[in-house]
Amino acid sequence: QLQLVESGGEMVQPGGSVTLSCQASGVTLDYYLIGWFRQAPGKEREEVSCIDLISSYTDYSESVKGRFTTFRDNAKTTVYLRMSSLKPEDTAVYYCAARLFRADAPSQCPADDMDYWGKGTQVTVSA
Repeated sequence: QLQLVESGGEMVQPGGSVTLSCQASGVTLDYYLIGWFRQAPGKEREEVSCIDLISSYTDYSESVKGRFTTFRDNAKTTVYLRMSSLKPEDTAVYYCAARLFRADAPSQCPADDMDYWGKGTQVTVSA
């Protein structure tokens, strides 16, 4: 049973950087897609990024493209979200989620297709 644990959330000033970690236990992530999502108070959950760990293909929402980068470690047990040029509107609880690769499905991470979720980590961007 795959379990995901996020860490690295903190309070940071606008323009700063934070790197979040998504640590997997139970299985290696060789055949998974990992999505990062966020939810701010009073707002709907938003997909931030997706990485296909077979092809290393990545995708980002328009709101974070060019500022956020998702990547994995060589041991394929941890996926990271590097966030730079942070803005107050990036304040949210950030979650990672996983689903198994399927040959008949594109390399995307819609929330409804994700099978495993972490409990989230808080990122606050404030002066």
